Amino acid sequence: MTGSDPNALLDSDGGLPQARPPWHRRDGLRVTAVRAVVTAPEGLPLVVVRVDTSEPGLYGLGCATFTQRYAAVAAAVDEHVGPLVVGRNPADIEDITRLVHYSSYWRGGPVLGNALSGIDQALWDIAGKRAGMPVYELLGGRSRSAVEVYSHAAGATVQETLEQAGALLEQGYRHVRLQVGGPGLGTYGAPGTRGGYPRSPHPDGWDTAQYLRATPRLFEAAREQLGEDVSLMHDVHSRLTPKQAVVLARALEPYGLSFLEDVVAPEFYDRLPEVRAASPVPIAVGEQIGNVTDAVRLIRDGGIDLLRLHTSAVGGLTPTRKLVALAELLGVRTAFHSPGDISPVGVAANLAVDVSTPAFGYQESHTYNEATHEVFPGTPVVRDGHLAPSEAPGWGVDLDEREAAKYPPVKFLHESWAAGVRHPDGGLNAP
Repeated sequence: MTGSDPNALLDSDGGLPQARPPWHRRDGLRVTAVRAVVTAPEGLPLVVVRVDTSEPGLYGLGCATFTQRYAAVAAAVDEHVGPLVVGRNPADIEDITRLVHYSSYWRGGPVLGNALSGIDQALWDIAGKRAGMPVYELLGGRSRSAVEVYSHAAGATVQETLEQAGALLEQGYRHVRLQVGGPGLGTYGAPGTRGGYPRSPHPDGWDTAQYLRATPRLFEAAREQLGEDVSLMHDVHSRLTPKQAVVLARALEPYGLSFLEDVVAPEFYDRLPEVRAASPVPIAVGEQIGNVTDAVRLIRDGGIDLLRLHTSAVGGLTPTRKLVALAELLGVRTAFHSPGDISPVGVAANLAVDVSTPAFGYQESHTYNEATHEVFPGTPVVRDGHLAPSEAPGWGVDLDEREAAKYPPVKFLHESWAAGVRHPDGGLNAP
């Protein structure tokens, strides 16, 4: 180390192998290595961070999945964030996560947020393993036995969507998100009829007026066929203006939706309080939030009924548990984001919060393929419409790196899709 200060950060060669706090001790457990692993067993790139320690066999895993920019996240972990953590005591989670957050000066955003999340969640995994407890016990224990989840039904037609919904109900789900396609590209999460606007510059476009007419018809049919006891949701996927969002919410009022998701793009989040005030349907937003400050504003300013957080994007379990505590105090509930582009480690982190907070509302679920279960032993499984956290110490989810290496990532999958989300006149729309 340079100089005589034992807490100095720079090696004589200018490197930064350790960032020692003032209370650094030369004995005790230490982080020895931090690295990112990228794998795509379902085609979507998943990023997981592994943190190794000086105790043989003791390591932690954390979800750092930002599918669309996975290479940037992996580079941030390996080249910038990881070296800050090597040499530190893994028990100092709060100090380490603050250091990582502030160290870049320009902070926040999904790349740095996911890099931080991977480390933060891995440290909590280590803490649980050292204590011999699942992580949710470190958060205060259970508020519920298991987590009731919802899944997705989507088809090119109303009938196809409702048939999928009926199959989910037979599997034990009581909460279902409905999406239906239409002319052209279709709506988010549902296939459309290509060439649906043949006289337009972009015949595969997405027409807002058609969507606003078709969506209430979907839910009218759903109530007729599925009954009144089923909990129904819908994802707009950020494609409406604030005024259009209110129009849709009011049109859906007769059908008693549990929530309407991502009604406007993040650029209009400052308008969410007025949208929510005019909406008879609960508003769920948050998966595109890339920092804690913006999430606080959503909760504090009255823009949402449900915090739809992507735990990796905001920095992991440490900030998430604080945001959920704030949500509980202000009457906002959770509806965490958890599709196929969140790793099973991230699902385990969601579940730890879900079972331990009184503010729980809903939890999205995904059924992983067999390859994912081979890559991630201990992947949570939905049973009768419920998920339960593992009783094993830590997250209860492992990573088989030999299996992971069989599924290399592919770039630009989402980008290719997003480039085609256009109006019939050819203008680009928010995906």
